Amino acid sequence: MNEQKNMLIAAVLSFVVVAVWFVLFPPQPVEQPQEPTAQVSSTEGGAPAGGGATGAAPSGGTGPEAQAADTPRVTIDSDRVTGSISLRGGRIDELTLDDYRETLDDDSPNVTLLAPLGTPHPFLAVYGWLPTAETPVATPGPNTEWTLEKGDVLTSSAPVTLAWDNGEGMIFRRTISLDDNYMFSIEQSVENTTEAAVSLAPYAYVVRRGEPETVNFYILHEGALGKFDGVLNELDYGDMEDLEGSGGPGVRQQVVPVSNAGWLGFTDKYWMTTLIAPTGQPFDAVFKYVARPDGAEYRTEMRLPVQAVAPGATAAVATQLFAGAKELKTIEAYEAAGIPRFVDAIDWGWFFFLTKPFAQMLLFFEGLIGNMGWSIIAMTFCVKLVLFPLAYKSYVSMSKMKKLQPEMEKIKERVGDDRVKMQQEMMALYKREKANPAAGCLPIVLQIPIFFSLYKVLFVTLEMRHAPFMLWIHDLSAPDPTSWMNLFGALPWAAPDHSSMLGIVSIGVFPILLGITMWLQQKLNPMPTDKTQAMIFAWMPWVFMFMLGSFAAGLVIYWVANNIITFTQQYIIMRTQGVDVDVLGNVKRSFKRKKKAEG
Repeated sequence: MNEQKNMLIAAVLSFVVVAVWFVLFPPQPVEQPQEPTAQVSSTEGGAPAGGGATGAAPSGGTGPEAQAADTPRVTIDSDRVTGSISLRGGRIDELTLDDYRETLDDDSPNVTLLAPLGTPHPFLAVYGWLPTAETPVATPGPNTEWTLEKGDVLTSSAPVTLAWDNGEGMIFRRTISLDDNYMFSIEQSVENTTEAAVSLAPYAYVVRRGEPETVNFYILHEGALGKFDGVLNELDYGDMEDLEGSGGPGVRQQVVPVSNAGWLGFTDKYWMTTLIAPTGQPFDAVFKYVARPDGAEYRTEMRLPVQAVAPGATAAVATQLFAGAKELKTIEAYEAAGIPRFVDAIDWGWFFFLTKPFAQMLLFFEGLIGNMGWSIIAMTFCVKLVLFPLAYKSYVSMSKMKKLQPEMEKIKERVGDDRVKMQQEMMALYKREKANPAAGCLPIVLQIPIFFSLYKVLFVTLEMRHAPFMLWIHDLSAPDPTSWMNLFGALPWAAPDHSSMLGIVSIGVFPILLGITMWLQQKLNPMPTDKTQAMIFAWMPWVFMFMLGSFAAGLVIYWVANNIITFTQQYIIMRTQGVDVDVLGNVKRSFKRKKKAEG
């Protein structure tokens, strides 16, 4: 009975934890960025006063304005992204990811990442310079009309250079290049043809107008993020509205001095746009919220130190802009190339020590097998193999407990209602036979963090998005699309959507297999004699079946594979320990007990 109680506690515990994680928060969907025009004062160290530790302090003024339809643009055309750069402000404000579509439909449009002002959800990168109070020269801003000085089309092998002459002897240039994936390199330079030294502060920022549509699921961060000197900062859009620092009327901001290395920007579930400073380059990282008459504005800024430009000299500063998909291998390659802790842009969660290896393992198997569904099953085998020594001890202990059932019944008969005496004799029996009544809980307890970690991997990693398995499973990150409510597609009507209340019970083939395999696992052991325990155990597989029915198909496939392997392991081990495992007999007895209870 102690064994059954411990099993019950562990099972109920896992049920409660999974149920909490099952609660979803409803998504909330919701446009021109405020631009720095204030002058800054230089200091002896080369950093502007009032701009934090190292950078200029963009504040006040107006932001980029929506451009006319005939504004000249520079085309972006590479193997993985297409789009354009507006010559008004030199803004990188139009970018489409050519390898990804919005849905699985053949005619689905590609994913749009950056969008110019005047579209429903403007999202763009802006660069510029600020003058210092000592040298108040005209500098290029977000609405400056640039000219294309060099290049024609921006490709992964051909950069472009934009130029602007302020008419006062200062020539500004911006050279933009793009690699084979999603990394833009931006070199801002200024040539001083005057006879006086000039001090200028370069800056860059990424801006979103209006709060974007998000998944709005509490286990996933969407919004602003940055990694500064090894410390990860995350702010969702609500957090940015509640920032305590003031940057002027209607402006809330948080300034973080960065001494050595850092990057910051905005992340969605699968896509990201971030500004990246070279390692060793100090700057001020700024998270900013601007309340505008036409809607909210969210910004992440990189304020760089003042550049002193001697007469006849040229000063330059180089930064990078990642704008693309959060592919694990691609981001790891950028980290290996010198972007510190860039892989943390993926939300690994509390169990990062499990989620990262799981993601690596899945990608390894996917590279070997070529199918992410089978890779999940292969990873399940590996996890079960690693846990086999613990599982073996657990099942051996459970086998001993089953063998001791007759002895335990004799003790109960002998001591009657004397619970203290019964407990003492039971403990003596366990000690003598080296049996551990709590050992059966271990596999279930270990399964909980593994389940959550795999769920996290399937939920946040791009590699699961639109990844097929076989037959009707075309997207492992989405629920099983079949439903018993239309006989799995045999009847000519659509099943209820999983986001609806009716969709909770509209489960498909793999959730049903999950319930059946979990139910068969229970039949390896006789049902508890206590009616309440027996009822809870009897309902648990079917509760889990419906509860996980709207989870990602990849997660349910993992659980089904895990149940089958666990059943096989336990059956074989218990037979080798001399235990008579009567699965069919237990099934028949459970049906007889149910029939008798109904009669």
